[in-house]
Amino acid sequence: MKYSERPIKLGMHTYTLHLSGLGESWGFAGAYAFEKYIDLMQLMDLSVEWGLDGLHVTNVDLESLAPSRLMEVKAAAEAHDLYLEYNVSFNAPSDPRVNSTVRDALLNGKAIGAELVKFSLDIERPHPVYGSCMHPVVMRQLAARYDEFKANLSLMDELGLQIAIENHCDTYADEVIWLIKQLNHPKVGACLDTINSFVVMEGPEACVEKMAPYATCCHFCDNKIVVDPDGTHSIGVAIGQGDIDCVRVMNLLREKAPLDRITFEVEYEIGRDSLEVAREKEIQACKDSIAYLRNVLKLGVRGR
Repeated sequence: MKYSERPIKLGMHTYTLHLSGLGESWGFAGAYAFEKYIDLMQLMDLSVEWGLDGLHVTNVDLESLAPSRLMEVKAAAEAHDLYLEYNVSFNAPSDPRVNSTVRDALLNGKAIGAELVKFSLDIERPHPVYGSCMHPVVMRQLAARYDEFKANLSLMDELGLQIAIENHCDTYADEVIWLIKQLNHPKVGACLDTINSFVVMEGPEACVEKMAPYATCCHFCDNKIVVDPDGTHSIGVAIGQGDIDCVRVMNLLREKAPLDRITFEVEYEIGRDSLEVAREKEIQACKDSIAYLRNVLKLGVRGR
């Protein structure tokens, strides 16, 4: 299958550089957070240098939700000719800095000039996870999320924003689609993450097939599956170097998804390296991903 000629912009999720203190600090108990080694303004400079079209940012990147700071971020994005998408959670398991209500997220997203606000649902699943799709425990939580989204649809319309709901390591594709259908609004769609389905033991390709028609946002990721005596691990690597068939996934998105932007995300890990060495490798994985996405998958407008 040949790629469609439809131009798709290329953006980066700031979590790609989480070891440098961007995105969020994930996987730690308590209030641990990586030191801010690169700030958002420096990242905007790098984004232009790397030929990116936009950024997918969190409260960690904004550092403050004071109106003056939000105005500063908006002005900087406009000066760099970068689009912004805004990423929030309801109840993040590790880094509460990214949490927000729907109302606050919409207001803050508008203040930074974002056109789209992405929500993680943060559903607490029953065990065993396998076979728990649409479980009553899950559906009660989804109903509560429905109520909060529904109460803020008029504000979303007033602000001229879109909402994207992600399959964020805690939901099946069918659950996200159910919520979108219940909200039944043309500006409410899905954020499709291409690897998160692993966590609920849902096949990535099956997830992409289901969610693509609803996807107005995409976290394009590629992980390597490693099996060793300690178990089975999903390890973050540069896009194109893992076990996701990125060409096939991109073809499916071009064919079925109503989106004009792809947000890539690398989940690089420290492993046995020092933090300093891991940061350098993380940045190289970011650069390698951009090269693959641009040269092989033909994404990006600015970098062409």
